[in-house]
Amino acid sequence: MGSLARAYGRPLASVIAGIAVLWILVLILVPLGAMVEQSLWWREAKGDVSLTIDRLYNDISLIELDRATETDPAKKAAFDQSVAEKQAEIATLEAQEKNPPKTYGLANFTRMSGLHFYIFVRTIFYALLVTALALVVCYPVAYVVALASGPRKAIILMVALIVPYAINELLRVYAWLMILDYRGVINGVLQWMGFINLDAREWIPFLENPSAVFLAMIYTYVLFMVFPMVNTLETLDRNQIEAARDLGASTLRIHRRVIIPHAKPGIAVGCIMTFMLSAGSYSVPAIMTRGQGGDWFSQLVYRQFYESNNWNMGSAYAVSLLVVCTAFILLMMRLFGVGLRDIAK
Repeated sequence: MGSLARAYGRPLASVIAGIAVLWILVLILVPLGAMVEQSLWWREAKGDVSLTIDRLYNDISLIELDRATETDPAKKAAFDQSVAEKQAEIATLEAQEKNPPKTYGLANFTRMSGLHFYIFVRTIFYALLVTALALVVCYPVAYVVALASGPRKAIILMVALIVPYAINELLRVYAWLMILDYRGVINGVLQWMGFINLDAREWIPFLENPSAVFLAMIYTYVLFMVFPMVNTLETLDRNQIEAARDLGASTLRIHRRVIIPHAKPGIAVGCIMTFMLSAGSYSVPAIMTRGQGGDWFSQLVYRQFYESNNWNMGSAYAVSLLVVCTAFILLMMRLFGVGLRDIAK
């Protein structure tokens, strides 16, 4: 705050700090706190409440029959009082039945079925695979773009990389769906070459394989892996590379000892962003698999909220995914030896 006040003056620094605090509070802490609170309670409507209500209604019917045959005013008044008491008890129990009391605990996290836990683990594993594949694919691209000789070449490469992403994400995913579909572009080419017969339903089922989702995700999130590495590699002194070559270092050794250590913050940020986007992606697996390749955990979270209308379990599922993503962030920071200040750069 002191450095901010010295740079912009205390009034403007206070405004900037207030906006930052408001941003963190409204868009991060409050929604996250509400999600965590929702995941820690549930309502259990006990079956014996309904049975008790039924018995009370039956008792009221019997009392009203006895009252109809009674001539003594005092006894009629006693019957009326008994009916009123039972009706009041029924009202209390019906309110409890419609709005059971909250019970706090961790049961929402332990109620995950074996199948849902398997999907959760598989989704995390698939997200790790997507991240690793994206890193392998994007590292050479980032290296070429960042260290391209001449600003004109760098601009051309950057524009060529960005232009495809001016198209909406859903359109890009549907484009891959059309390419990999049963009667898509690839199967059409294979039929034209005589390898398969689409009329006999002999197509290759790309969409039933997780690799189709991997391919679409890598293409969809490639910029989130490339840009952090490009930003880091652009600060690398090329004289270090030339010095390493002059000393006889091979290309592989130069990357391992010079370039990759310098690019660690960018690699860490790219892996973190790609993993989190992949683990939480809903549209890509939903579109690419069309129910043929198995659910991803994000689809289970969606169903808990909007199909089962079980917001407590949905919140617990979402918080579980958030915990794993946070652990992955800390692991990447530890693995690459970078801190928040390095990542922010």
